[in-house]
Amino acid sequence: MFSRLLSVARRQRTGRGWQNWSSGRSGAPAAEAHSVALPAQAQVVICGGGIMGTSVAYHLSKMGWKDIVLLEQGRLAAGSTRFCAGILSTARHLTIEQKMADYSNKLYQQLEQETGIQTGYIRTGSIFLAQTQDRLISLKRINSRLNVIGIPSEIISPKKVAELHPLLNVHDLVGAMHVPEDAVVSSADVALALASAASQNGVQIYDRTSVLHVMVKKGQVTGVETDKGQIECQYFVNCAGQWAYELGLSNEEPVSIPLHACEHFYLLTRPLETPLQSNTPTVVDADGRIYIRNWQGGILSGGFEKNPKPIFTEGKNQLEIQNLQEDWDHFEPLLSSLLRRMPELETLEIMKLVNCPETFTPDMRCIMGESPAVQGYYVLVGMNSAGLSFAGGAGRYLAEWMVHGYPSESIWELDLKRFGALQSSRTFLRHRVMEVMPLLYDLKVPRWDFQTGRQLRTSPLYDRLDAQGARWMEKHGFERPKYFVPPDKDLLALEQSKTFYKPDWFDIVESEVKCCKEAVCVIDMSSFTKFEITSTGDQALEILQYLFSNDLDVPVGHIVHTGMLNEGGGYENDCSIARLSKRSFFMISPTDQQVHCWAWLKKHMPEDSNLLLEDVTWKYTALNLIGPRAVDVLSELSYAPMTPDHFPSLFCKEMSVGYANGIRVMSMTHTGEPGFMLYIPIEYALHVYNEVMSVGQKYGIRNAGYYALRSLRIEKFFAFWGQDLNTLTTPLECGRESRVKLDKGMDFIGRDALLQQKQNGVYKRLTMFILDDHDTDLDLWPWWGEPIYRNGQYAGKTTSSAYSYTLERHVCLGFVHNFSEDTGEEQVVTADFINRGEYEIDIAGHRFQAKAKLYPVTSLFTHKRRKDDVELSDLHGK
Repeated sequence: MFSRLLSVARRQRTGRGWQNWSSGRSGAPAAEAHSVALPAQAQVVICGGGIMGTSVAYHLSKMGWKDIVLLEQGRLAAGSTRFCAGILSTARHLTIEQKMADYSNKLYQQLEQETGIQTGYIRTGSIFLAQTQDRLISLKRINSRLNVIGIPSEIISPKKVAELHPLLNVHDLVGAMHVPEDAVVSSADVALALASAASQNGVQIYDRTSVLHVMVKKGQVTGVETDKGQIECQYFVNCAGQWAYELGLSNEEPVSIPLHACEHFYLLTRPLETPLQSNTPTVVDADGRIYIRNWQGGILSGGFEKNPKPIFTEGKNQLEIQNLQEDWDHFEPLLSSLLRRMPELETLEIMKLVNCPETFTPDMRCIMGESPAVQGYYVLVGMNSAGLSFAGGAGRYLAEWMVHGYPSESIWELDLKRFGALQSSRTFLRHRVMEVMPLLYDLKVPRWDFQTGRQLRTSPLYDRLDAQGARWMEKHGFERPKYFVPPDKDLLALEQSKTFYKPDWFDIVESEVKCCKEAVCVIDMSSFTKFEITSTGDQALEILQYLFSNDLDVPVGHIVHTGMLNEGGGYENDCSIARLSKRSFFMISPTDQQVHCWAWLKKHMPEDSNLLLEDVTWKYTALNLIGPRAVDVLSELSYAPMTPDHFPSLFCKEMSVGYANGIRVMSMTHTGEPGFMLYIPIEYALHVYNEVMSVGQKYGIRNAGYYALRSLRIEKFFAFWGQDLNTLTTPLECGRESRVKLDKGMDFIGRDALLQQKQNGVYKRLTMFILDDHDTDLDLWPWWGEPIYRNGQYAGKTTSSAYSYTLERHVCLGFVHNFSEDTGEEQVVTADFINRGEYEIDIAGHRFQAKAKLYPVTSLFTHKRRKDDVELSDLHGK
């Protein structure tokens, strides 16, 4: 069977192919660069004439910016855009991706009417198949999220699948998800339509023009050097696709853009004997690793194989992407999967096997935003084979960012600043994308981890902890312990355990949590971002008072929990700052804030030789001693009294621990439990850890990991930056008004917005939910992103969740909104509104009753503690 198909396909190589089908398009609004001189200056220069660059140009021009130049090194839409399979799918795991795809769908639908250019838009709907119960659970979770943001979808039976697409073999299916408003469209024609509309709005477009490098002066974009001359500009947008990495490194001040290309294969067939209807649904069979769509009455089918082929690691360039070599041996597993799903295709004539490059990123999410190194340098690349689906929404958000200073949605999960230079090694990217490409269709259960590019950043204690059973996860390239496997546990079984239900590590984490509450645990938290801000005079205090919302003019040795807010009052960072001296401050931030926070501070701090900002993350190992016996361990090691009378809460002091001097000891644990954080100069780390473990034996000490920390912080209602808190979340919306110096008459970024919000009321409120009728052993677990219902009406989504071993219940955090039943508009949310509601949490389509709380319930029955301590001992998503 396969040999007959392959021989037929090979005979067709000289026939009409994809390149002939897609070439010779008319209506491109580009000027020939060799005949038309480039302008000497512009406000914005966009590099890349594919669907991303044209979308940015389109949206910028719609928002009123006219002085824009778009440059394309080849022809418009002649790169990866030309080879796109043309499938527009809104079914995504991340809400921000769902919203981008939904906007793209609506935009493309009306483009033909707006521009007069046919885009081939056809609403076909999509069917996502499930061969296993776990895959069906994953689809049910996506289905719940789609419905609440207004995208129609439903879970259907195999019988219904056969009715929607009679050619499909459904015997091995357990169910599917149908998204009726998904579509197919010609991506090249969409790009040309966007370019045409942008051109009519004043955007100047030049093809056959290569950007050689971006000119930078004092950390700011000043212009671009092309093979046709220079253009002065204030803003540069890198939409260069697979060449974005090379272009970023070519600057006078390099911009790190971590992505890598892989070969991507799909086949095209002749029309079926009875040609498929144009509205035949697109099919995604992720368990079979393939997608299928109608193409001119026949089939277009490709997939994401387990053994991808990275290309262009050495930086090979080409003006227009020519069709790479066919590789039928490589494609055969996907072809086999296609024929199992659609047996009637066995005798169908294959016209061509297309091989084209696609770019992938280290975490399977696209890259957008402003460079942390160069102001005015923006990026929109790395679509992980979803460029058509994301282009409309992503172009809109980036344009909003440039015009208004921020996008209308929180896009931290896609922000370029989530990466550092450490993710830009060619070897790392090559190895990582070989893992990423198959993962696009792999079943991703909660708490999965990448396997490539690991052990890149490690604590000095890594080998010691690994030998004691540590199981690791990675954050911003840093290895962090999840939990510690006891010697009597089956390591192999535990590592292979992947589930949406109760995980096999449940009992392990329970014992770590119990030890934190009854004895003492030590957690290596060295991955925290750590900055020092010092000055010769009062400059450090003055600038920090303006940049942070809480009052930092506190006595030396005191610690302040504070937010770093934007003009809208939202959290750019949530951190702890210790005042080391009158002119020196030690700032502790989330692990993945290292690049973002540094860029924000550098952008807002004045050029002053007397003011120094230093990243000291690598200088200190951080150990968290949690539990009631932590005071005994530290007292014995330091020969100093550590009781609250001598060492009050939220206090910092340099001490000796064992033989080591200069240890910064802080009386906080980021969990609400008693204990201390130890910031240890890196050369002393192993000694201090050994001493702590040795002395701690008599007090029942043990190692613990971040899973225990997560359980402790969520049951104490502690919010997590990047998950619970983001740039659109204000302190007033999460009960942190006490951390804001509104009544002290001092100006700070975000103050005006908070004063306005205080007067008008908040439109969402962070709330803690305790699941009532949920069986931990038998029911699906909540993880994050579950819809919240109040009195039967959608009210928000969970942002994080964990099992509370204290309450013996699941606890979720999430924002409650007050949507008008008549108009859907948001209304003010009050404490009374929260308290009067009856709540349910939707887990994969099943709703569980939940009690809503605005304050941590555990504080009512744990040992006595001042209210301020409970509120301030927060974990900031580190």
